[in-house]
Amino acid sequence: MGILSLFSKKDPEDYERRGDAFSESGAHAKAIVEYEQALARLEKTSPWDDGYRNSLQEKINAGREKLALAHEKTAAELTEAGHLDDARQYIELAQELTRNPELKSSLDQHLQALEAQANKAVQTTLPNFEIPSHDDPPQAEPDRPEQDDEDFAALVGTLPEDVQESYRSYPEAFKTGYLALNRGDFEQAAKYLSQAMQEHEEPQSYIQLELATACLNLGQYDEAGRLAESFIKFRPDALPAYQLLCEIFWETKAFDRAETLLASLPGELAESGAAYLLHGETLYQAGKYAEAKDFYRNFLKKYDWHEGVARSLAKTHEALGERTNARYVYGEIMNQCRSCHARLDPEIKQKFADLSFASGLNTTEVLELYLSLARDIPDNAADYYRKISKIYAARGNDAESRRFELIAEKYENKE
Repeated sequence: MGILSLFSKKDPEDYERRGDAFSESGAHAKAIVEYEQALARLEKTSPWDDGYRNSLQEKINAGREKLALAHEKTAAELTEAGHLDDARQYIELAQELTRNPELKSSLDQHLQALEAQANKAVQTTLPNFEIPSHDDPPQAEPDRPEQDDEDFAALVGTLPEDVQESYRSYPEAFKTGYLALNRGDFEQAAKYLSQAMQEHEEPQSYIQLELATACLNLGQYDEAGRLAESFIKFRPDALPAYQLLCEIFWETKAFDRAETLLASLPGELAESGAAYLLHGETLYQAGKYAEAKDFYRNFLKKYDWHEGVARSLAKTHEALGERTNARYVYGEIMNQCRSCHARLDPEIKQKFADLSFASGLNTTEVLELYLSLARDIPDNAADYYRKISKIYAARGNDAESRRFELIAEKYENKE
């Protein structure tokens, strides 16, 4: 679980100013999000202010129309370039946004033409689908020492500057162990990180935290806990150490100890978004799914949208067997990504598609998600194509169903 930024409450005017700035720069999607957040905050702080509410709503409506037009233009460009799936998404987004009858009619016509093209493309291109070969000659290994230096620099470069400086000052064995840790070779990581601890002059360092992580992954929970607790005494403001200790307590079913630890968080850490997520995850790991669901829902009501919280809520709905609610939340995550033109996480796409498929929702959206996933994760392509086959079978299209079943079998045989 990564370190999250602090959550803070803002006034409606703060969000409106950010929205105005985005609108002026042409970032209409972000502007709408800020105006909607301003409106939501207004309902909590000054629900009687109808004039301000109407002003914000007008800005939201204007932003939606501008964004719908931008999406229509993008869809036209994508269609011309042959990216039909992406074009369809932009058209559907524009349809949801606009209230303009003329634009709605234009979008409907565009979508009909696009679906006709897509159906033709599926029929003409998929029978010759090429399966990735695992028999290609292996690529030559890069020069390892030079590559290790580059990998280490890239990994360390993501850390805070003061931590970067510390990591670069540690013995050479630390670099070897740290790279092994990030490759998932935990035995090698523990070996070299232990050596680095012995060689390093200072008794307390970040080496302890990385070694504790290796021990946790090796199932050496007592040693991992000892190292993490020692590190916290050295850096009581380091959130990763608390996260690591929580993971140790979850693995050992010591949920009361996790709650006690979180109750002891100092200063701003106690009010950080990460701390709230650790509280919620502790409830989830303890099997207290109903409490975890209420916790996450209350969090989202109190604070602004955050994907990490939404993912945790969706996961909790799944644990409770609430498929419809889980699918809705995953759909919201996808919509948030689309509204900001962010890349959709394949894991979220698969969650939404699988929940829809299990519920018998054999829609075009689900079919296209599986086609997209087959490109994103070719190792699972056989499963995706078999589900596509079943979707066509449920629609009564036996020819397409059989064709995709054959594609799935070809992938299985190749594996």
